[in-house]
Amino acid sequence: MIDTIVFDWGGVLIEQPTVKVIDYCAKYFNIKTKDFSEAINIYKNDFQKGILSESNLWKKVCTSLNLSLPKVNSLWRIAFKEVYQEKKEMFTLVSSLKKRGYKIGFLSNTELPAMNFFIEQNYDMIDTCVFSCKEGLIKPDIKIYKILLNRINSDPKDVIFIDDRQENIDAANKLGINGILFIDEHNLKADLSFYKIKF
Repeated sequence: MIDTIVFDWGGVLIEQPTVKVIDYCAKYFNIKTKDFSEAINIYKNDFQKGILSESNLWKKVCTSLNLSLPKVNSLWRIAFKEVYQEKKEMFTLVSSLKKRGYKIGFLSNTELPAMNFFIEQNYDMIDTCVFSCKEGLIKPDIKIYKILLNRINSDPKDVIFIDDRQENIDAANKLGINGILFIDEHNLKADLSFYKIKF
């Protein structure tokens, strides 16, 4: 019996921010998006694991691109906040599921500045959050799903995990979690109905 529904963040609850954040930062540095993207992608995983701080990220990226360091406190946060766009219909769905008694979880590969921004939004419909930057792990590492299961205190067979990347769904399935690949709200509601979820 499903009692817990876990959501990814970027691409599911909000419009995928990564490309827009990279584009924003490239414009800040006045360089081509392609060049900036290639430079930052080298360090992306360590940044999302919290192994690399934002200040050290910029030192490495700016050195590799021969750029001056940002003159703002947190360029990543500024960029993320600028492009942040909630999917209103998805937040309505999450709130409805919460009111119907389901435990709501959140599992995201995200960076510390973005995590802090999320916390400030004070989303009270989410019961348990697992952020990659706090755990030192990123999806699809099986260990981060085990942390999630421990926090939500649910049997894997009673959990649905919703993500927009197939590799992350596949990893959840290996632990017996029911995975739904997110396409859009309409398809998600059909998939939830398959599990007899009311919303």
